Amino acid sequence: MKDKLIGKKIAVIMGGRSAEREVSLRTGKNIYGSLIRQGFNAIAVDMVNGNILSDLKKEKIDLVFIALHGKYGEDGTVQGLLETLDIPYTGSGVLSSALAMNKIMAKKLFISNHIPTPPYLIKERDESDEDFLKRCEEIFDFPMMVKPVAEGSSVGVHLVRRRDELGKAYGEVSTHFRYVFIENYIPGRELTVGILGVGEKQRALPVIELVPKKDFYDYEAKYTKGMTEFFIPAHIPPDLYRESQRIALAAHNTLGCQGVSRVDMILSDEGTPYVLDVNTIPGMTETSDLPLAAEADGISFDELVSELLFTAFAPKI
Repeated sequence: MKDKLIGKKIAVIMGGRSAEREVSLRTGKNIYGSLIRQGFNAIAVDMVNGNILSDLKKEKIDLVFIALHGKYGEDGTVQGLLETLDIPYTGSGVLSSALAMNKIMAKKLFISNHIPTPPYLIKERDESDEDFLKRCEEIFDFPMMVKPVAEGSSVGVHLVRRRDELGKAYGEVSTHFRYVFIENYIPGRELTVGILGVGEKQRALPVIELVPKKDFYDYEAKYTKGMTEFFIPAHIPPDLYRESQRIALAAHNTLGCQGVSRVDMILSDEGTPYVLDVNTIPGMTETSDLPLAAEADGISFDELVSELLFTAFAPKI
């Protein structure tokens, strides 16, 4: 496969306009550097200016390595553009990307397929904010999680410990994000499981346990060196380790993801792995989980980039 791609022009699309722009630039630069080291004909393209269509045509791109995070990159939009242009691209397709990005749609699919995920509530169309928050207090105990429906990297996520914090947190998240939901807080250990491969080569990577120095694994803990301690493999009983990998694979396949994902989970104190969300374009920065899990599985960063590159030719959903 590599021999066939040598000489093909590869665009690494990064940056963009989402709240995760800076992380995407770090991811993209690392991927671009790896492709150059490996002898591929790659260029770096920042999608910030809205000229992505003309850029791809002008450069006569043969293949796109998507290194975008969040809106306009991880939600199916750029995938749809590339489908229209008939340009192969890495990772998941339009529908699976959109489903994974929308946490409520993903949760509905998890629940229908018996995949554990924390209970949640969303505001009804004719319900006031005050009535919605009152309903949440009646159903859930504190703490609660207030989350945007369609963001990644824990952007906008608030952990609410007391009743007097709920209205403020909900108001703040609602100000910055159109759709918000409230999730039941599950105490436990934070795990993440990378999924790699297509078809018979699909497998779960070693389970990572994350111990952040903050209340939970938020944006700062994810992308600031020294803010999180990683245990690879996770120090959990073998049966729970295997079950976490099984559930991660099930979540990946339920959404129709292809080639790669990172499944974030909470292992409850009772021993149930709950899926929080599935990231279809995992970070590839110096502090990102997927490269750490791959390294623990004997896969170098360049080998990981090559495997992700080859997902461009996998069938998309």
